[in-house]
Amino acid sequence: MKKRFNVNGACIPDIHYMVKIDERLKNIEKLIDDGEYFTINRARQFGKTTTLMCLEKYLSEKYIILSMSFEGVDGGVFASETEFCRHFLKLLYTSMDYGKKSGVALEVVKECEDKLKNTECGFGFWELSVLISKLCSTADDPVVLMIDEVDQAGGYERFLTFLGMLRNKYLMRMKERTFHSVILSGVYDVKNLKLKIRKDESHRYNSPWNIAADFTLDMSFSARDIEGMLKDYESDNHTGMDIRNTASLIYEYTSGYPYLVSRICKLIDEQGEQKESETEKWSRNGIVKAVDILLKEPNTLFDDMIKQLAEYPEISRIIQNMLFEGAEYPFNSYSASMNLGLMFGYIKNKNGVAAISNRIFEMHLYQYYLSEELVKNDELNSYGIRKNQFIQNGYLDMDIVMKKFSQYYTELYRETDERFVEKQGRKLFLLFLKPIINGTGNFYVEAETRNETRTDIVVDYMGKQFIIELKIWKGEKYNADGEKQLIDYLNLYHLDRGYLLTFNFNKNKQAGIKEVFIQDKRILETIV
Repeated sequence: MKKRFNVNGACIPDIHYMVKIDERLKNIEKLIDDGEYFTINRARQFGKTTTLMCLEKYLSEKYIILSMSFEGVDGGVFASETEFCRHFLKLLYTSMDYGKKSGVALEVVKECEDKLKNTECGFGFWELSVLISKLCSTADDPVVLMIDEVDQAGGYERFLTFLGMLRNKYLMRMKERTFHSVILSGVYDVKNLKLKIRKDESHRYNSPWNIAADFTLDMSFSARDIEGMLKDYESDNHTGMDIRNTASLIYEYTSGYPYLVSRICKLIDEQGEQKESETEKWSRNGIVKAVDILLKEPNTLFDDMIKQLAEYPEISRIIQNMLFEGAEYPFNSYSASMNLGLMFGYIKNKNGVAAISNRIFEMHLYQYYLSEELVKNDELNSYGIRKNQFIQNGYLDMDIVMKKFSQYYTELYRETDERFVEKQGRKLFLLFLKPIINGTGNFYVEAETRNETRTDIVVDYMGKQFIIELKIWKGEKYNADGEKQLIDYLNLYHLDRGYLLTFNFNKNKQAGIKEVFIQDKRILETIV
């Protein structure tokens, strides 16, 4: 069977191209060797299930691994203590390979089978606790319990009672045998699972899982990790790609988010245009095309993002302020909004400041918020942007875009309150730009330059790139600095033409458009 890239379910090394996670497994092994109980809580489609599957195989020589998942568990399972405990017993028995797992005592297997057959006998947390002690005290090797998809159970008090039972057994482990190590896996950590049940402040941080060790392992892929996966692919397919450069570009867009990395690779591999050579498919243009497809297609990752932003409007407000106003928020893990944004994978802690976690998410969020804004923006809708006036011979004419925006801004916002425009200026430009490039091109913002006074936008359209710097006028010297910064970016992108859009709120400003030549670069400067 030919290997392929996979984005549906766990990756299997023999049939899927995947990043090697040996070092990750070794680091997790250290926690297990120390007998730690911990939670692997990472964002959706971040490789948690794949990691657990590989970990089970990796540790099978020294531990008895009992792995289970709460995915798809019906709410009726949590209706009573007996229902929950009997269902957990079924999962436990199944994880023993239906009683055939090596190292588990036959007497324990027999007791499990008897209790599952006899539905009339009482079976609650006390009986389950006793059975766990028997299992662990009679097993040939230490027993490790892995539970995946704990989010499915986390909205129920019964599950938290179960965690409390495991905690009590852990605290009494010197007197009574129990699991050597327990791993829970899901998006939510247990502290936030409890938020779904009890909203009152007094219980917010009381966790039945306060024995858990910190799990700080970085599960994102590095550029070197991606490079290793592409080397494996290249050895089978001989595309002639520049592996290091391709890996670096994919990392630039994804920041190593596992699903996004695999999805981009899968799109390039399976949906590249037939007329292109394999080398072209894996070039910058091929990656840009794959990103464009990814941003347009429906997927559960983006579906969840929109749902969570609606459920937690404070996270949405923070993200919008970061995107459109260049607001900087000191990262504080005790902030409920910051913590949830980090947990969902939308925000990251970058040198003590909150940042959007990757360029793909940023592009998607821009598109989402701008689309929502366009629906209710009567001024822009009534202005009537005709896309074809900006396209010359099939390519975007950015000079016309800038000139028309200057006209649009002057007509509609000349008398608008200065404070409003200063906060909303970049959004106004992006709202103008989006319908022009929509369907054919994309844009992203250079995160390093996004602040209250400056934003650098990179537009990709039909394989051609445009750099536009948006600034607020702070004087001649600041403007000259902006020109120099723009030239640096043009050199980085190997372009000879750039665009500078300045919002000037001085009463005696000289609005208009001019072209300047600096070094060997041409810059179209627009002041509004």
